[in-house]
Amino acid sequence: MGVPVKVLVTGSAGFLGRHAVRTFEALGHQVTGVDITAGIDCRYVYDSAEHFDIVLHFAAIVGGRAIIDGNPLAVAQTIALDVALFNYTQRVKPRHVVYPSSSAAYPIRYQQRLGHARLREQFINLRKPEQPDAMYGWVKLTGEQMAARVDGPSSVHIIRPMSGYGTDQDTSYPFGAFLARAQARANPFDIWGDGTQVRDWVHVDDIMATIVKLIDQDYTQPINVGTGIPTDFTTLATMMAGAVGYTPTINPLPDKPTGVHWRVADPTALHQIHTPRIDLAEGIRRAVC
Repeated sequence: MGVPVKVLVTGSAGFLGRHAVRTFEALGHQVTGVDITAGIDCRYVYDSAEHFDIVLHFAAIVGGRAIIDGNPLAVAQTIALDVALFNYTQRVKPRHVVYPSSSAAYPIRYQQRLGHARLREQFINLRKPEQPDAMYGWVKLTGEQMAARVDGPSSVHIIRPMSGYGTDQDTSYPFGAFLARAQARANPFDIWGDGTQVRDWVHVDDIMATIVKLIDQDYTQPINVGTGIPTDFTTLATMMAGAVGYTPTINPLPDKPTGVHWRVADPTALHQIHTPRIDLAEGIRRAVC
């Protein structure tokens, strides 16, 4: 992507959208960001004939586990945004479209307390989909179904991020919530669930680096974005508090929503594109400084 091109980032005020704007501006591209919080619905842009060379579609209705489990019909409205994206793609034919699916799209049978497995891209079969994680998982599977039906010259790049995180993530997500508690030196330190649930924490800078390389290499197979390293929530809380400089009592809240028990990527395919460079300890250090 040495030549500057026109880039559209939808959901540009959200966590991934903000970082996408910064990343592609830093590469010298002409970036247009749109977000409903600024009064611009991405569907207005998708209804137009304006051509963009790269479209990064981060517009979605989601707000962490509380929304995923507590308001599934709100989450389902994201499908309308995805439909608008792919109609635009068919009509206007941008060169590259980045569609963020999710690790939630994977069958939950691979993500249980017992019998779990590192998630491989091949575990999702769009011809015979299995039960994903909640309505959000079904939304992302539907988006992938639409992406698979795009005809024409557009390259659609599907990423399946694991638990993305970064310094500026809001408190509706675990990393942002844990960071706020650690910086407030909360004691006890609350954790939703029993604290043994496991995630694969991947830094937002590595997510953005992967996207850039997928476009550069014109890689169009769905791909995990994760480290392959399992870390449970109690360990994350302990690491976060330790980075701030205190040792709190961990307070599990088993009545709170937690999602699946074990979600970790098989990063084999990713390593052919990009090897994550920021480990969790370094990501926490950056966040607390």
